[in-house]
Amino acid sequence: MQKLKDFFNLPLVRLLLLITFLYLFLVSIGLMGSAMKMFGKGFAESLITNTNNPVVGLFIGILATSLVQSSSTTTSIVVGLVGTILPDGTPVLTISNAIPIIMGANIGTSVTNTLVSLAHVNRSVEFRRSFAASTVHDFFNFFAVIVIFPLQYFFNFLGRLASSLGEIFQNAGGITFFNPLKAATKPAVKYVIEIVGEYPAAILIVAIILLFISLKQIVEALRILVVQKTERWFDKVLFKNAARAFTVGLLLTIFAQSSSITTSLIVPMAGAGILTLTQIFPYTLGANIGTTFTAILASLATGSINAVIVAFAHLLFNISGILSVYPIKILPIKAAQKIAEYAVNRKIIPLLYILFMFFLVPIMIIILFR
Repeated sequence: MQKLKDFFNLPLVRLLLLITFLYLFLVSIGLMGSAMKMFGKGFAESLITNTNNPVVGLFIGILATSLVQSSSTTTSIVVGLVGTILPDGTPVLTISNAIPIIMGANIGTSVTNTLVSLAHVNRSVEFRRSFAASTVHDFFNFFAVIVIFPLQYFFNFLGRLASSLGEIFQNAGGITFFNPLKAATKPAVKYVIEIVGEYPAAILIVAIILLFISLKQIVEALRILVVQKTERWFDKVLFKNAARAFTVGLLLTIFAQSSSITTSLIVPMAGAGILTLTQIFPYTLGANIGTTFTAILASLATGSINAVIVAFAHLLFNISGILSVYPIKILPIKAAQKIAEYAVNRKIIPLLYILFMFFLVPIMIIILFR
């Protein structure tokens, strides 16, 4: 028994296990996204189609993206509706109404990494670190919307700037990126769905079980491989300063074409104590910028000026958010730390937080103001 234990503690074996469970973790995220899309894509599209109130649009963006767990999906729907012209010559969705939905999508997409942190809920120290690491992304987006939404509502500054950029780049042509992570996990996701059947509830249950198992094993492997061997490499190289952490988040998100995956990957590292919240914060900002690049390139390929404007508005919103919130970064960091402390003491708080912030509050606002 001891020989078997020693074998599994060998660095090479641990590395192979880490790669295996990291792959399963990515598969679980893919399965979760597929299940949520089955649940909510049609509903999300109908929500977005029927809005002309910017305040309602903001919360529709939050709810729709929380349902499908992909800001890319919400953005694609919005771009499609903006580019669709009715017989009377007007678009299904105007640019000014589309921008608040994009803002809401930024908040809604962070629900994935917050859900991932729940896998640590039975280990208090890990959970405090991982929940804070996941919610700091939420709080950054909350503060960014609080600052920027009123400016957009009264002055439409994002629409004006995005229109100028759209006119410059409209005929630039687009580039399609190959998504290696999606290509690697797609066969496994498809295989599991074929076995389970196209039943979103069952797929979601399988995804959650796989998520919990893979995350537990990732943290165990990281403790041995990273904490003991290469913790300094993370501190001194990848996350040496805010600019470098930002660049890592930016490049990884462009590579993965999903901020949900990029920010979720950092959660087990936070849980294992490898990275601090201060190091993680600029990384999430880089992920926010990186997630806009695929949509921009895709919109350039369409040749539709409205599609290009909406995509650039998403980028400009994230840049404006960084410029306005980073000088007061202590606020989202402290807010994340505080809610993590409450969450450790009362395990119902994380569930209530997710339920209220991403679902119940948006639903209530939509019903009241629509």
